[in-house]
Amino acid sequence: MSVKPLEDRVLVRPLEAEEKTASGIYLPESAKEKPMQGTVVAMGPGKMLDNGERVEPSIKNGDTVVYSKYAGTEVEIKNETHLIIRESELLGIIE
Repeated sequence: MSVKPLEDRVLVRPLEAEEKTASGIYLPESAKEKPMQGTVVAMGPGKMLDNGERVEPSIKNGDTVVYSKYAGTEVEIKNETHLIIRESELLGIIE
């Protein structure tokens, strides 16, 4: 099964949550923060403007992006959790 997002939506695979702090303390499952970074897996063709033109996405497959903590909708694809997020909800690209 593959998913092709529509319009200006992006399919993102979240990065794994940190298992230990910078000082080396291991975190229990309940204390882990929800990740706010992920890798772009697929994206739609871009947003359709009122005049009928389509705006090309400013990201590409494989980009690592930052998004807000509660952005998007979680979906499970092949037993992996992914997010479908509008491109406008992405906060930036990590280079």
